[in-house]
Amino acid sequence: MNSIVHFEIPVDNPKRAENFYGKAFGWMMNHMDELDYTMVGTTETNEEGMPKEPGAINGGMPKRGGPVKHTVVTISVEDIDASLKKIQELGGKTVQPKTSIGDMGFTAYFEDTEGNVVGLWAPAKM
Repeated sequence: MNSIVHFEIPVDNPKRAENFYGKAFGWMMNHMDELDYTMVGTTETNEEGMPKEPGAINGGMPKRGGPVKHTVVTISVEDIDASLKKIQELGGKTVQPKTSIGDMGFTAYFEDTEGNVVGLWAPAKM
């Protein structure tokens, strides 16, 4: 079974959104200028950066645009290419193809049969 491992909340004003979510929920913010992306910590993590609490996930806040126009959940998969192929066979469509995120892994976005945009994540093979 593939689990939801990440969320993204698109923002128009990163600083304003960081302030709002930080104060409203006590979330930790780490803005990455080079990516214009804010990593969002919602729960305590271990040495590998994985949530310690079962079922908890962390997320991010990208600038609104591209495939992330509304809140998106991201599903961890073994093989993004195989997942996108299966999604297309089932009536979904690729919104953003497989993209490398440095040495961390790969991401992609698809639209399901209901018009929702959902993310895919595959960690880099060690």
